[in-house]
Amino acid sequence: MKLLVTGGAGYIGSVVTAQLLRAGHEVTVLDDLSTGHADAIPDGASLIEGSLLDETRLAVVEPDQVPILETAPTRPTSAYGASKLAVDLMIGTYAQAHGLAATSLRYFNVAGASGRYGERHTTETHLIPIVLEVADGRREHVQVYGTDYPTLDGTAVRDYIHVEDLASAHLLALDAARPGRHAIYNLGNGQGYSVRTVIEAARQITGRPIHAVDAPRRAGDPAVLVASSARIGTELGWTPHKPDVEEMIHDAWRWLQSQDDAAPDLPRPAC
Repeated sequence: MKLLVTGGAGYIGSVVTAQLLRAGHEVTVLDDLSTGHADAIPDGASLIEGSLLDETRLAVVEPDQVPILETAPTRPTSAYGASKLAVDLMIGTYAQAHGLAATSLRYFNVAGASGRYGERHTTETHLIPIVLEVADGRREHVQVYGTDYPTLDGTAVRDYIHVEDLASAHLLALDAARPGRHAIYNLGNGQGYSVRTVIEAARQITGRPIHAVDAPRRAGDPAVLVASSARIGTELGWTPHKPDVEEMIHDAWRWLQSQDDAAPDLPRPAC
C-alpha cells in the first residue's frame, strides 16, 4: 500500500514509518522539518519537505471516568485540545459523506525509543526526556508542576505508552480501516504513574541524581489522565508489549546516551 506519513521526521512519525516499511508498505514522509529531523527518516521512505498548510506541495479535560473511554464527553481545556477535537469531528463527517476510511488514534503520553529513533525536540516539554536530560547533565533540574493533587504522592498521574506499541497500533488500524467508517481508539496502558514515580524510576535506571524542584500547578492540568484501551484490544487485538514505564525510561536513556556515542550497558528492567 502507498502511504503518506505526515510528520514522519519526528519522534513518533519516524517509528511509525519504520514499522510501515518493515510491513512492506511504500511510504512517503511529508514534513517541513521545523521540528523534525531529516536524519530520523528511515531508509526506504521518500521525503516531501513541506507543510499540511501548503496546498501546492500537498498536490504532489477533566475526565468524568478513569480510565477514560472513547465515549467519554469531550470537553477540551486548552486551545490545543479544542483544535484536535475539531479536526477529529471533521474527519468523521468527511469519511461518512465521501465513503472514506478513517481512524483516529488518541495518544496518551508517548515515551521510550526504538533503536536509532528517539525523542528529539528543540524545545522539550515532555517529562521523561526532561528528567533524563537532568540525569545526563544537560539540565540543572526538572520542575514538578503541582504537589497538592488528590493522588497518593500529591503529583499528577499520567498514562504512558511506549512509542513502539503506539506505532504498531497504526498498522493494525490501517489494516482494519473500512470505507465510510470513522473508528476512534485510545492508546494508553490503562495504568498511571505519578510525576514523582517517574523521576524516582529514572534515578534508579540511570544511577544518577536528578534534582527536582516543586512548582505551582499549571492551569488546566487534571490530577489523573489514564486511558482505557479496551476497544482497540477487543476490535483489533492490540496489546502493549512494553507497558512498564521503567522500560520506556530505559530505552529513552539508552537512546539519549547513544547521541553522545557512549551508550552504557544497562540491565533491562523486569517486565
